[in-house]
Amino acid sequence: MEKTRCDWANGNELEAKYHDEEWGIAEHKDQKLFEMLVLESMQAGLSWSTILKKRDTLTSAYDQFDYEKIAAYTQEKIDSLLEDPGIIRNKLKINATINNAKIFMEIQEEYGSFDKFIWAYVDGKPIRNYWKEIKEVPASTDLSDIISKDLKKKGFKFLGTTTVYAFLQATGIVDDHVQYCFKCQK
Repeated sequence: MEKTRCDWANGNELEAKYHDEEWGIAEHKDQKLFEMLVLESMQAGLSWSTILKKRDTLTSAYDQFDYEKIAAYTQEKIDSLLEDPGIIRNKLKINATINNAKIFMEIQEEYGSFDKFIWAYVDGKPIRNYWKEIKEVPASTDLSDIISKDLKKKGFKFLGTTTVYAFLQATGIVDDHVQYCFKCQK
């Protein structure tokens, strides 16, 4: 029997797999949180389907999203990324990823982990919404506004409120599975 999913996840197999296995599941590993920050910032202005199609290549090109390695990227590495047709070859996004890796590590040093920092916004408990229809799901919220502003103050780039909200959804800090979705937790 076919599973009923959130509407956005019915476009293709990659979207369905991502929805079923990752989206909205509480994530606490710093490496995975960084990966999702990168992917969501790369998605800005593009479809999520495009990011999912390029995810394997992005993972390889960005050293499995190892923020320590990324923070140390040289101009030579940046040039090789700009020549890689398998990734998002936007110089501003590439430079933002390197910058964000450095800031990510500063937050880890200050708070003990990025996980502790980001989950503190919700007192360590996911926000579970119970939307009846996908059209009710917002693109941003007061929470994503606050986090985006805080991240920008700390020096992050390409993490506006809409991107931050998508990150919160992706990492399960906010659970926005609609009521008719088999992943909705009531």
